[in-house]
Amino acid sequence: MKHRARGDGSGPRIVFGLNPIRELLASRPGDVERLFLAEQGLSPAVADELSSLARGRRLPVERARRDALDAMAEGGVHQGVVAHVKPFHYRDLDELLSLALASDRPPLLVVLDGVQDPQNFGAIVRSAWAFGAHGVVVPQDRAAQVTGAVVKASAGAIELCPIARVVNLARAIDALKEANLWTVAAEPREGRPLHQARLEGAAGLVIGAEGQGVRQNVAAHCDDRVAIPMTHGFESLNASAAAAVLLYEASRQRLVR
Repeated sequence: MKHRARGDGSGPRIVFGLNPIRELLASRPGDVERLFLAEQGLSPAVADELSSLARGRRLPVERARRDALDAMAEGGVHQGVVAHVKPFHYRDLDELLSLALASDRPPLLVVLDGVQDPQNFGAIVRSAWAFGAHGVVVPQDRAAQVTGAVVKASAGAIELCPIARVVNLARAIDALKEANLWTVAAEPREGRPLHQARLEGAAGLVIGAEGQGVRQNVAAHCDDRVAIPMTHGFESLNASAAAAVLLYEASRQRLVR
């Protein structure tokens, strides 16, 4: 059964920042349409490095005024480097599952329910890739999509970590379960302590947005609910911090398996 969302990114996108651009030029140079470097304020060594990388891949490079780069990045911290890039390629869920199941490690996927903040989205992708997750699943609607701000927040991990976009998140979780992944929802009020969770095998970690958390109709499809023990009266962490803690625990359990 195919689990698809309609289309890829809505159009060409802007990527900015030194690390994201370096990663993009190294991993997917064919996605870059044009590279812009600041006329002033950019280290000559950095300008030479990026120009060499781009020209070695026959990519056009232009020098631009800082205010032009500011406009392209829509106020983001671009560090004097901006690229016009092809639309982001979202994977099908079936493709993501196939990649994870073919790995020599137990599959580990992160599912995001309603995470709309670009900084949180990018930080979660960065943590997912750093802790060995095989990919991230996001809903098509009411969720952050891949933008320049997300790429910057991920420090370039977006260009490495496969991301699947789905129409229905509950059905996607059912598909993970059909593939024998143990699905765990982060639920700070009702979940059992995180260290009791089964995360050493094939797993899907479901993270909700700040405030609302994982929606009940989504959590109902999961095998388990877990909470991160907190002190000093705090009820929960923000989405990216919670994801990092869950991913660390999954990584820890796999190392001691």
